This record gives sequence, C-alpha cells and structure tokens, in this order.
Amino acid sequence: MTELTPRAEFLLKILVERYIADGQPVGSRTLAKKTGLALSPATIRNVMADLEEMGLVRSPHTSAGRIPTQLGYRVFVDSLLTVQPLDVEQVRKFEHEFRTEEDPQHLIETTSHLLSEMTQLAGIIMVSRRESQVGFHQLEFVGLSGQRVLVILVTQDGQVQNRIIHAERRYSPAELVQAANYFNETYSGTPLGAVKRALVTDMQRVTEDMHRMMQLAIEIARRVFLDEKREGDDLVVSGESNLMEFPELGDIQKLRKLFDTFTSKRDLLHLLDLSMRAGGVKIFIGSESGYEALEDCSVVAAPYTADGEVVGTLGVIGPTRMPYEHVIPFVDITAKLLGGALSSLGR
Repeated sequence: MTELTPRAEFLLKILVERYIADGQPVGSRTLAKKTGLALSPATIRNVMADLEEMGLVRSPHTSAGRIPTQLGYRVFVDSLLTVQPLDVEQVRKFEHEFRTEEDPQHLIETTSHLLSEMTQLAGIIMVSRRESQVGFHQLEFVGLSGQRVLVILVTQDGQVQNRIIHAERRYSPAELVQAANYFNETYSGTPLGAVKRALVTDMQRVTEDMHRMMQLAIEIARRVFLDEKREGDDLVVSGESNLMEFPELGDIQKLRKLFDTFTSKRDLLHLLDLSMRAGGVKIFIGSESGYEALEDCSVVAAPYTADGEVVGTLGVIGPTRMPYEHVIPFVDITAKLLGGALSSLGR
C-alpha cells in the first residue's frame, strides 16, 4: 500500500510478527521495546491509529493493544514478509522420506502427515488426478466362498489392484468369465475416469431386456469403481486436531463448521483446484477463501507436478495467525519433493 510510510510498514511488520508469536494484542509500549528505535509510546500510538484507520489493525474490546486484520495480514504476506529458509538437516529428512516410499497412495498419506507434523497445522493433499487419466486394461472376476468375488483390476501402466466385493448372489465361474470378457471388450483402453462416467450412464439404462452378462458386469464393476470411491475420497487430510490448540479457533461453533468442512471436503477441493490452476504458492487469508467456515483461517497451497504435468495440490490449513515465513517455504519444497517422487515412480 503506497500510503504506508517506512515507519508504518516497520511497525506493522513488528506487530504482526509479535501477534503471530504469542497470540496476544500488542500494545504501544511493547512495540517501543521491540523496535529498538527511539520512538515514544505516544508516537507509536499515532502510527497505530493511522494503521487502524486504514483497516490494517484493530483493537479488541478487551484490550488496549492491537491485532492484525485480514487486510493487515495480506499486506504483511505480500510486502513485508521475510521468508525463512528451511534447515538443511530438515530438508534432508524430507528427501529421505520421499525416497523410501514406493507406493503412490502411501506416499500421498505420508506427505499429508509430514505437512501436519512439521507445521502443527492441518495438512491437506488433493490426490493426483492422473489416476483418472490412466487407461483401463482389464478386469478379472474370481468367485470366492459365499457370495464374495475377488476383482483384479489392471491398468495400462501396469498397476494391479485387488478388491473383494459381496455380490447379490453366488455366480458360477463361467458367468464371471463371461461378464469380465464383456467388460474388457467394452472398456479396454478407456481412461478410468471415463469408465466411471460410463458406468453411471449404464446403470441408468439397465433393464430386464439387457443381456444378463451385461447386467452382471455392470453390477460388479459398479462396486469396484463407484462404491469405494465416494465424493471427497480424492482429498487426504491429516492433523485436524492441531487446530483445536489455537484459542481463536476454540469456539465450539467455529470448530463445528470447520470440521464439517474437513468432513465434506468439497470446499477444500475447490480451493485446491483454484491453487492448481494459479500455479506457484497460493495463500487464502480469512474470507478470501469464500467460505464462512474458513474466515478465521488461512490456507497455504501449492501445486505439485509429475513428469512436467501439474497433477494435484497440497497445502496446510491453520489460523490466520500462522508463521507464514516458515509455512510458505515448507509447502513449496514439499510440493517439489512429492512431484519428484511421483515422477520416479512412473506416475
């Protein structure tokens, strides 16, 4: 903001950093001590009054001190923040974690836990969308005891997934082979995402006149592709309980709305999708997210790539009073390490 004098910028920076550190309103006397400048408390109060008039700080009713507003945080992050480089040993620890993982899904979960553990905030990752673009190769249906069926899913990139479903009745080996053959002939080479969409359409047109093998194939495939992949399953969240440690988020109504957001995941997916399209580290402060449940929170997110293609987004959620100077570089390097690990796994 061009209206800010160098003195006002400096005092705003000190105030935000102090409030982030201890969560208490910052008074003029405290600022006078922390700045190291020969400024009287009266001079500082005048500057604070100007900052308050500009909407950058405010005075809580219960204190003579001041705290940053959402706009104050935005000015701080955009213009005054000094990003702290990560410790070399810390970076080496991260690199080791990513090198030792060989399963993509487990790698995603590990990354989410690392984000949460190292920031003491909530870690969120939108799972790689490349999975939906991978071509379907074939299904095999194997009858087990009772009405259980082992389904073996093979993708064109060589991944194999095994799932056991409970069928509506017991099927003969011949029925299962014919149903698998029908499904493979119909969908082999089709991206997994397109297979799921086609199944929804096929389910709507299943009739008594439809060939029995078609009905059986669609019924079993539905259990594999749709039932176990509900809305929100492509978002991994870790460390939600960390947010309960912050007094400003401790109100039961705020927590209920916040945890409802974590449960439904739809709003978080929308934010991460915006971050993926924007490129680079994206920061939503308070109401900038557009969601009431996150109006006291900030979201720091960054897209991750694999083989040069943006495939997902990761980040952290915490109070607006988060240590941005540490969180931003951590999110950035985590996105780079995850992308590199996925590329090495051939995802």
